[in-house]
Amino acid sequence: MKIICIGRNYKEHVRELQHQLPEQPIFFIKPDSALLQKGQPFFYPDFSTEIHYEIELVVRINRLGKNIQKKFAHKYYNEVGLGIDFTARDLQRTAIERGEPWTLSKSFDDSAVVSDFVTIDSLGKDIQNLNFELQKNGTTVQKGFTADMLFHIDELIEYISQFMTLKIGDYIFTGTPAGVGPIQIGDNLEGFLEGKPLLNCRIK
Repeated sequence: MKIICIGRNYKEHVRELQHQLPEQPIFFIKPDSALLQKGQPFFYPDFSTEIHYEIELVVRINRLGKNIQKKFAHKYYNEVGLGIDFTARDLQRTAIERGEPWTLSKSFDDSAVVSDFVTIDSLGKDIQNLNFELQKNGTTVQKGFTADMLFHIDELIEYISQFMTLKIGDYIFTGTPAGVGPIQIGDNLEGFLEGKPLLNCRIK
């Protein structure tokens, strides 16, 4: 199982981090050891003092595919969920300044929180017409609308599958909207998709 994460897929998030808009999708991989086990809290690691939350819509792949054309990409998923891509922003910033890969900042243990999944049909909307949000301690800190993606989900599947085979059970984190920020021990994070609570994560 692969956790494929899309970077810089919402314009306002790119601006808040003062990065350049991408001309094509940017993606990186989290290992399966990054997946936080269901019901477990996230324990703040010792190697960072600036862990940020990033809420994302997550697509789960349900068919084996390689070199998938955009017009067929919708056949490779039928469920979505929410995820949090925890990022060690201090490690990432240092790596970028040095021109080094920022794998450590994204791929550490338990850095990927994934909710339960729901069928797209049950939401009654197109996948590019979904609203989601993240609340921290009861206050909304991020809101996303999938129509605002720079690269839509079927485009992402077409692009990724040029380079690597997509397998059943793979996750695609489709990018985070603006509003990312730090977490602290004692925080509680809740994710909502179309107003329905799907994700809850305690920080310890």
